[in-house]
Amino acid sequence: MTASHDEPEDLPETATASGTAGGAAPRMARYGEEGEGRPARRARGTGGPRDSGGPRDGFFARAGKFVRDVRSELGRTTWPTALQVRNTTIITVVAVIFFATYLYAADKLFAFLFDQVHRLFGVS
Repeated sequence: MTASHDEPEDLPETATASGTAGGAAPRMARYGEEGEGRPARRARGTGGPRDSGGPRDGFFARAGKFVRDVRSELGRTTWPTALQVRNTTIITVVAVIFFATYLYAADKLFAFLFDQVHRLFGVS
């Protein structure tokens, strides 16, 4: 049999969850924990990909960047053509009319049936 990476002798020598070194792999870290199993903490203002450790930009600088980002994103958006908008609008209106008619007919049918049951048994 050939060696695979799943066999214990091929795994790196690391500490397990109980703290002993051995051939077994350490337990998987849960969400919010570092590899050692301790809760992950982040100091204020550090750790982000955009964070350079310097002072934060002012409100107007951030608002301007937001508007530029929105305009850039809208430029990359694929907008539907007028024909596509018209076709989907027609489909939507037809579907609304169909379901409104269906629900009206079902309501009238059940009202008729309940009225007949009421007349048959004379329940008031």
